[in-house]
Amino acid sequence: MVVVFALVALLVLGLLAGVHRYLWQRLVRDVSRPGGPWRRVGTVLVWVLPLITVATFVSSRGGAPFTLQRVLAWPGYLWLALVLYVTLALLVGEAVRPLLRRWLARRDAAGAGRNPTTASAGRKAPSDSGPEGEADADGHGRTGGPRSPAGGAESAPAPGGADGTPEPAAASRETAAPVAVTTAERPAGMVEPDGEPASGGPEGEPASGSRDGAASASAETPGAGASGEAPGRDAERSGTPRPEPESGPEPDAREVSRRLFVSRVVGTGAALVGTATVGAGAYSVLNGPTLKRITVPLAKLPRRAHGYRIAVVSDVHIGPVLGRAHTRRVVETINRAQPDLVAIVGDLVDGTVDDLGPAAAPLRELRSRDGNFFVTGNHEYFGDADSWVDHLRELNIHTLANTRREMPWFDLAGVNDVQGEEEGEGPDFQKALGDRDTARASVLLAHQPVQIHDAVDHGVDLQLSGHTHGGQLWPGEYLAGLANPTVAGLERYGDTQLYVSRGAGAWGPPVRVGAESDVTVVELASRRT
Repeated sequence: MVVVFALVALLVLGLLAGVHRYLWQRLVRDVSRPGGPWRRVGTVLVWVLPLITVATFVSSRGGAPFTLQRVLAWPGYLWLALVLYVTLALLVGEAVRPLLRRWLARRDAAGAGRNPTTASAGRKAPSDSGPEGEADADGHGRTGGPRSPAGGAESAPAPGGADGTPEPAAASRETAAPVAVTTAERPAGMVEPDGEPASGGPEGEPASGSRDGAASASAETPGAGASGEAPGRDAERSGTPRPEPESGPEPDAREVSRRLFVSRVVGTGAALVGTATVGAGAYSVLNGPTLKRITVPLAKLPRRAHGYRIAVVSDVHIGPVLGRAHTRRVVETINRAQPDLVAIVGDLVDGTVDDLGPAAAPLRELRSRDGNFFVTGNHEYFGDADSWVDHLRELNIHTLANTRREMPWFDLAGVNDVQGEEEGEGPDFQKALGDRDTARASVLLAHQPVQIHDAVDHGVDLQLSGHTHGGQLWPGEYLAGLANPTVAGLERYGDTQLYVSRGAGAWGPPVRVGAESDVTVVELASRRT
């Protein structure tokens, strides 16, 4: 048994760790920048909060001081509910992510088609009109000579001798302030294909152009001038501003990438959906149970008992989260129904009499004509069931521990919960029902619906149960259905009917989703009328 418990505990812890890693990836890593505030804070929260949840369960089972249990219970249990519904919302978001990214990509592509890039508009406009005066980026005209570094009119040719050779002073000036010449605009023969300067002589002279252009070219070729500057710096030397780099269209949400944007949208949506779901579910529990009414016909019920009202309440779960105020709301709901009999079918408390006695005190105010009755549930045995039986007697609540009470028109029986078998106090149907008059109608109080099969064998007409909470947290009803023949409501098994209440409280998270808490008034109907 210990080995099985350890394996189950390891499985649960592994599942909890895996889910939290997934939450960290989707809600922290994918939506934040490395080193950002949310990356640090979110990482701490995602790993600290599950530790509080584990500590909550350990403290409640380990007998920790009740004050500590109450401090841990609210954040620990509520976080568990948030994890469930945020994770479910994120899983739905996994299908939305690619669709949203695809839609954004199409929208951006359509926008780019309607509004072409403005890179050409960002370039500097030509300073002269017409092809003759249009300047290149290096300061030269397409057909004219070099322009001044300031971008003004064309420089005049330097005076020279009869042979057309520039004077030394002019050559010195051209060397000291070279004008940029791009390789594509140099005359043939000035530069070899490998980038080395051409050899002197008539073959190295330019075939056309002004003598100034030749002198400028000679000064700009490697090794020809004193500066020895590389051609790649000609634009800087000429003083002509370089074109600004082309800027693409602004991304959505400025510097946020499309993937980051989608992650934030899905993550925020999942967090909002999960928080809203848990908030509504908590309000449902803290606002008190609703009052339901059903009619159950019994073949053996005499006509005089037609309309007899039994208030069925289960799974109140008075404990560290739901205390005295919750108990009072349940009592007020029951008393409004003005029942003939009150049947509490187990899981009334989560703790000891010492800790929860004051919270259970409002039960003394229960009002009914024929009395208030109780059977144990599995949670009573997690504490001290015998102490609670004695304490409830002081609150005018009678425990049916494998026994029955003969009411005026039917037999009311009760059996212990199956959890009591570990303490030698399990259910005993033979003791409770074995020697009764089978001609009388019988109503059985049994905490768990699985006890219906024994009830059928003993000819019970109606069994009243709880335990399932109706699933409490959707989709918990499907899991509850795996272990219980009926999750909630009224069903028939042969000649025996079973009614399962969803319960008036909540275990663990004080939250209900898809399974509203209730107190049910079962009105018995005679078929002899």
